[in-house]
Amino acid sequence: IPTNVISITDGQIFLQSDLFNADQRPAVDVGISVSRVGGSAQVKAMKKVSGTLKLDLAQFRSLEAFAMFASDLDPASRAQLNRGARLLELLKQPQYSPYPVEDQVASIWAGTKGKLDDVPVEDVRRFESELIDHLRRNTEVLSTIASTGNLDDATEESLATAVDAFREGFLLADGTPLVGRDTAEDEVEVDQEQIVKQKKG
Repeated sequence: IPTNVISITDGQIFLQSDLFNADQRPAVDVGISVSRVGGSAQVKAMKKVSGTLKLDLAQFRSLEAFAMFASDLDPASRAQLNRGARLLELLKQPQYSPYPVEDQVASIWAGTKGKLDDVPVEDVRRFESELIDHLRRNTEVLSTIASTGNLDDATEESLATAVDAFREGFLLADGTPLVGRDTAEDEVEVDQEQIVKQKKG
């Protein structure tokens, strides 16, 4: 669909079959999906944390074709691949499972701030689930976001502190601690495998 046609509609959610086949559900192409309402329908907290999300995903998509040659990529490109793969995992949502907006804000904040960059892709969704549970049980961050619709500096600082504390105690699927492990080589290999699967799908 030409972008000039999309721009005059009330909004367009564009789905991609390759994303669907790669188990990316919902399979929304955030690069060309648009909304006339846009940020006007979002709470301030969501606007704040999602500002770089579309750009991060666009950069990831543009580098997918080069994933097979990750050894030739510069560190910045590798970092974009690593983060993009994890952001895609964060955006997966089971059918009939709506997420409260405060949970979305916390998850997207963690992803765009690099708090999941060293989490193996296969552990991202469990990390997110356990992080939200940790925040709900041990902090007032989620309730504050829910009641105010905002993520002010004090709340963001509390969120950062809580996420860092959670990371310290998070164990990977093989039982090793997340913090303190050497992940540089593993991350590139995981990203290559993840993107190849998407291309095959």
